[in-house]
Amino acid sequence: MDHYAPERTGDDAMRLTRPWMIAGLILIAPGAQAQLLGRGPVGQVVPDVLDRVENVIEGSGLERLSPARLADRLIAARAARIGDLLRRHGDAVELDDRREPARRGVILLTGADAASLDALRAAGFGVESEAVEGLDLSIARLQVPQGRSLARSLKDVRRIAPQAQASADNLYFPGGSTSGATAGGLASSGTVGRGAAGLIDGGVARHPALTGPVEQRGFAPGAPRASAHGTAVASLISGAGSVRGAAPGAALLVADVYGDDPAGGGAFAIVRALGWMAARGVPVVTVSLVGPDNALLAGAIRLARDKGVTVVAAVGNDGPAAPPAYPASYAGVIAVTGIDGRGRLLPEAGRAAHVDFAAPGADMNAARSDGGKGAVRGTSFAAPLVAGRLLARGSLTALRAEAEAPKGKARGFGKGIICATCRNND
Repeated sequence: MDHYAPERTGDDAMRLTRPWMIAGLILIAPGAQAQLLGRGPVGQVVPDVLDRVENVIEGSGLERLSPARLADRLIAARAARIGDLLRRHGDAVELDDRREPARRGVILLTGADAASLDALRAAGFGVESEAVEGLDLSIARLQVPQGRSLARSLKDVRRIAPQAQASADNLYFPGGSTSGATAGGLASSGTVGRGAAGLIDGGVARHPALTGPVEQRGFAPGAPRASAHGTAVASLISGAGSVRGAAPGAALLVADVYGDDPAGGGAFAIVRALGWMAARGVPVVTVSLVGPDNALLAGAIRLARDKGVTVVAAVGNDGPAAPPAYPASYAGVIAVTGIDGRGRLLPEAGRAAHVDFAAPGADMNAARSDGGKGAVRGTSFAAPLVAGRLLARGSLTALRAEAEAPKGKARGFGKGIICATCRNND
């Protein structure tokens, strides 16, 4: 498969700064703000919260608001989601030095020499060395000294080991909402061979439409565990029958990075999942998760690409004025936005630092974890359609050739629309 360095656009020019995350909370109605609060681990909290966000957007006519007002509402939803996570799981989650959510008390370090690690131990940090399978990557996981914040500790680590790269174990959130039940038996068909489609998400439930082989592995406590979001995304890659994916019947290699962990969806879990997929010969990986820039994740994606893995990622649903979402914004990652049933960009879709393709992300159905199918919305569900078509076509050259131009002179669609009729609405 040929690699592709995505073309940069000017779509990130409208980014706003962090302070308007807080200002946005003032602008959202109290009743709507209350609807945004969810419960349970990240793997359950975030999809539930996003369901409520979409209900607020659809039910309140926000799609008819001006771009500025819509941006305020979307960023308020994000702030409420993160704030609720911190309130409910402050023992497992805290903010890093950029005010981004991360696993409490954990710092990820690459490129540190033995002297720096000794100095960190002397400063009170716990140090554990780990090698990531498939990526030839060594990581030191540091435990922050008791009573010290993650933000302060990151500054201390960078001072003690200036030649190394230090980052928090940032959290990444599903980029879309699903309908229906969230529980179900785990899909399992033994071991798949090389060339399967990769999926980094929650676990995938058994479903009549998932007729191809499915192999799953957990990268978080309690994983693999069936999830509504992971099941829906999987069906849009390889579903056949009641839900038809972009590559019907394709084998799936699924990495569950959530399980039942309150701090699930972390950078370290995603990096380990990427390494597993690189070692197993996966050519295309879908990551319908969004979060901040992270040095460890950026490096792992470069290493995976060197091993022949192409990552397809959703641009997120915080709106076109939000800061760029990752991993979609990394060079070499295929960034996918979503369109509705009329071929328009979703108003809540982010733009990332670049957009490569658009695909259906609303007015459509996907598999539910209870065996049925139901409505989904978000860029999460556009990304697997592009990944499935890339797997089926075998190269980005062939994928570009089938991209359809948007109506008129619309911008923000990248190279065009993939799988425009893939909606499963029958």
